[in-house]
This record gives sequence, structure tokens and C-alpha cells, in this order.
Amino acid sequence: MSDDDGVFERIKKRPLPEFNDTDSGIIEGILEDGFLNVALNDSNQFGPHAMIILLGVVASVTGLILLLGMKFF
Repeated sequence: MSDDDGVFERIKKRPLPEFNDTDSGIIEGILEDGFLNVALNDSNQFGPHAMIILLGVVASVTGLILLLGMKFF
């Protein structure tokens, strides 16, 4: 038998990105590697948390812009 047993990958996997595991808490871990770097590049294990925070910030800014647009225009 061959090593791959006739199974082949159609889409080649890309190499895993650099990942820094940290023992600090969520806030310290996000601030340690930079907020946008953690949120967009998953540089440590708090990437999903930072992405949710970024989502809340973007949604709040968008809501504020729409509210001001409806009030004044």
C-alpha cells in the first residue's frame, strides 16, 4: 500500500501563521501584540475576542453615523 492510500488533496494547505501563545489575560493579551494585529491576523489565542470587540466598535460607529445622518439630513 502507498502512503496516501489513493487520497489526495485538491486544495493544498497553506503553512500555519506565526502564533504567540500568551499566559496573560484577555486585555493584556490583546494589548501585548496590538489590537488590530490580534483581531485581523490572529497573532495569539485572543483573536476571536478581539474580532468581536472590533465588530462592536465598527457597528457602533456605523450606527452613530446613520443616526446623525437621519437627524440632520
